[in-house]
Amino acid sequence: MNMNRRFAFTVLVLALSIAVRLSVAGEGERVFIDIDSPSFTKIPIAVAVFRGPATQPRADEGPYLADEVSRYLDMTGFFHPLPRRAFLADPAKDGVIAFSDWSAIGAEYLVEGEWQRDGEGLGAVVRLHDVVKGEKVLEKRWTERSGAVKPLARSIAASILKGLTGDGGVFDTKIAFVVKRGTSSEIFTVDFDGGQETRLTDMKALTLAPRWSADGRRLSFTSYRDGNPDLFVKDLKTGATRKVSARPGLNLSGSWSPDGKRLLVTMSFEGNEEIYAMDIASGRLTRLTHDTAIDVSPTWSPDGKRIAFVSNRSGSPQIYVMDADGSSVRRLTFEGTYNTSPAWSPRGDKIAYEGRIAGSFQIFLINPDGTENRQITKGVEHKYPSWSPDGRYLAFTAESPRGAKIGVMNANGTNIRFVADGTNPAWSPVIP
Repeated sequence: MNMNRRFAFTVLVLALSIAVRLSVAGEGERVFIDIDSPSFTKIPIAVAVFRGPATQPRADEGPYLADEVSRYLDMTGFFHPLPRRAFLADPAKDGVIAFSDWSAIGAEYLVEGEWQRDGEGLGAVVRLHDVVKGEKVLEKRWTERSGAVKPLARSIAASILKGLTGDGGVFDTKIAFVVKRGTSSEIFTVDFDGGQETRLTDMKALTLAPRWSADGRRLSFTSYRDGNPDLFVKDLKTGATRKVSARPGLNLSGSWSPDGKRLLVTMSFEGNEEIYAMDIASGRLTRLTHDTAIDVSPTWSPDGKRIAFVSNRSGSPQIYVMDADGSSVRRLTFEGTYNTSPAWSPRGDKIAYEGRIAGSFQIFLINPDGTENRQITKGVEHKYPSWSPDGRYLAFTAESPRGAKIGVMNANGTNIRFVADGTNPAWSPVIP
């Protein structure tokens, strides 16, 4: 393969079955919600206007907070917030919840509570009720010291999600991605909800392949800042950026090991694109692949015992799996002539990848043993899948003649929404 074709291939490849528990307040009972069941439908939930003290000047605070909580719940893809115009009753009328009024509009759960502004910021007491059983599920108090409504609403929604699924979701996560401007590109981040878009790099050169460390404190990437595709690591707390590999040829960032000590890297200094594991502290390399073909795009399994990667050793780019030491290589995908960009689910049960079908790239899911291969997107091109830390969502790039956008969807391909303009997303772990 000549250098131009080799480079084109390398650039291209850059690019819920769970049962969850609910602790019912006061009874210790367990309720199981299978959110991946074929019969699962979104949970109808009513979020009532939060009541404020009569002395508060902001009469719109309660409706705004309720709207934001509803928006975040809807964003998860697991809830159907009911429209306020359908409500039949004030949840606090005479201090008693009239559950029949809420079940009459189809609500299975009710959220209600109070808000107040004081010297400590914006506070709220929120209660979640099981309408069907007619009982309170949880009650919690929050204080948002910044006084901002959105972070308070996000915390409330996360607690509701955790109360009903056992998991607080991914509200405290970010997505790193690449924005191309002219002949250069830089790395940005955006919150799960599409807010707080922030520029992370200022390399003034082609910069790509962001990858988060397991603790979310560092980000690796590749940049042509000094003329060669070198490997960099940025400390997100101090802002310091250091070059960790400037070997001749490609130094392409792959995924971090679960313990944060090693980084998978694709390098070509030995004459061919091969996969290496780099010890971050010492810079020492361990070569993992030994083949005349191109081996790229490595991603660790969540237990660190296996690595999925892309190779054209069979004649076309396909997904392969090997042990962490490079042994026991086996081919995973056999359908399609171009499969790339593997991403191993944090749950360990699925590998997402992009594959070309009918002339366009779409995202597929496959089990690590090669079974149950299925396509989850269609339409415009969908590329570069990246899992959320809870394994419930995928970030991706949607490419159309109008440009590239960063999208987020549930792991089954539903509930698609777009959060930024850009490409090459990488989802962070939960950031404290």
